[in-house]
Amino acid sequence: MNKYHLTVIVIISYFSLTAQNNNIDVENKLDTTHLLSDLPIDLVKKQLKAYNSRNIESFLEPYDDDVEAYIHSTNKLAFKGKDAMRKVYSEIFENTPNLHCELINRIVQGNTIIDKERVQFGEKIIEAVAIYYIENKKIKKIYFVN
Repeated sequence: MNKYHLTVIVIISYFSLTAQNNNIDVENKLDTTHLLSDLPIDLVKKQLKAYNSRNIESFLEPYDDDVEAYIHSTNKLAFKGKDAMRKVYSEIFENTPNLHCELINRIVQGNTIIDKERVQFGEKIIEAVAIYYIENKKIKKIYFVN
């Protein structure tokens, strides 16, 4: 190992340890909304931002036309397709005061993303998990765990 490689390893290790020790979530602090990307993580970030903005068209954009949403505990199909999703989420966006989803934790494993979320619906706050499966550069399936 030459001197250059050792220096790079030391620098990377330092920043990694500093971020961990200070509980810095670097990925979620960076604003990447100006970048057009269809990476799995970017699709999920985009839909979360649109959800909190209550922008139905931006919210639906990362989803496949035949998206499927399931209730994890029963493996029951909640809805299928963007039209059904538009109907469900338009109603939520229009009729729910103080609607906001806070990302608590995120796991990215290839084309699967698991988000731990704290969601405020009016005065009610729930913690839930959403599992996103990405296929062909779109969110194809979602499983809701609560």
